[in-house]
Amino acid sequence: MVVTVDDSGEVVGTAPRLAAHRDAIRHLAISVVVIGNDGRVLLQQRAAGKALFAGRWSNTVCTHPLPGEPVANAALRRLEEELSVRCHLTLAGMFSYRALDPDSGLTEHELDHVFVGRAYVDPVPDPHEVAAVRWITPADLAAEMSAAPDSFTPWLLPVLVAAGLEDGSFDAGHLPSGTSAYSQIEDLP
Repeated sequence: MVVTVDDSGEVVGTAPRLAAHRDAIRHLAISVVVIGNDGRVLLQQRAAGKALFAGRWSNTVCTHPLPGEPVANAALRRLEEELSVRCHLTLAGMFSYRALDPDSGLTEHELDHVFVGRAYVDPVPDPHEVAAVRWITPADLAAEMSAAPDSFTPWLLPVLVAAGLEDGSFDAGHLPSGTSAYSQIEDLP
């Protein structure tokens, strides 16, 4: 189940995860960005079995809170479950977006809460969730995203901006026009 929200971000109920993605129902989401002591960002490659954007590189962790679960608790829970990583997380921002996965035909329509933490650890990925992990500098990541945008999830760029990693590397100029990897970012009320 996912927690559904209206256009103003107010919780209105729940929906089965598949129905929410099939019918593009806006729901709560969480994105975590872990930054190493050396400034590199921890990325994960989504497992091949994921329903949406399988095999694409994304931020450290992406998830949905359980009904009634505070978003901060969900962020900490999934960081440990997916990668065996523990660190202090800070809410960095929120954004709303909509993105159609051309491979599955399903749509993400999320109000995404972005959390940032600092750590340098050797993550232990859950293979059901994560195909691979890697540490990368923001500058190298920006170059890769510009060169091969469809290798990354559509929410990664706004997550990085919300996390404060834009520092000239991530801005609207890095949104390739006419590519399916980047989607409409909606203004929040």
